[in-house]
Amino acid sequence: MTLYNLIFRYSLFAILATCSNLVSQRLVLGLGNSDVIFIIALSVGTFVGLFLKYILDKRWIFKDTSTGIQGKKFSLYTAMGIVTTLIFWGVETTFWLIWQSNAMRELGAVIGLSIGYTIKYGLDRRFVFTDVHSRSSS
Repeated sequence: MTLYNLIFRYSLFAILATCSNLVSQRLVLGLGNSDVIFIIALSVGTFVGLFLKYILDKRWIFKDTSTGIQGKKFSLYTAMGIVTTLIFWGVETTFWLIWQSNAMRELGAVIGLSIGYTIKYGLDRRFVFTDVHSRSSS
């Protein structure tokens, strides 16, 4: 895969995961306007985005053709996302606390996710999908 194709696919998948995250958050935020609902919305959105991005990255970015979701690999993928998720949550929450508007909260989410996904690619390549890269470079 060329670098251009990799960047295009990874960006497209990040956009799809971001949109699924934000749509999920909006659905939960429609239940009310409290701190608890906000935390639940962040959590649900994060899980939905994480799961979708794992499925797409596994097959189309890292060329992992193993079937199903391997618990260990998904756990590592999730672990690599902890720091990047904290970046995302921090930026999104900061925008919400400053402007108290959904538009600014979502802008913060997009900025935070963009930073996080950039970092996450390197972590996933180095620590999660190592068996795939060692096979392809042999």
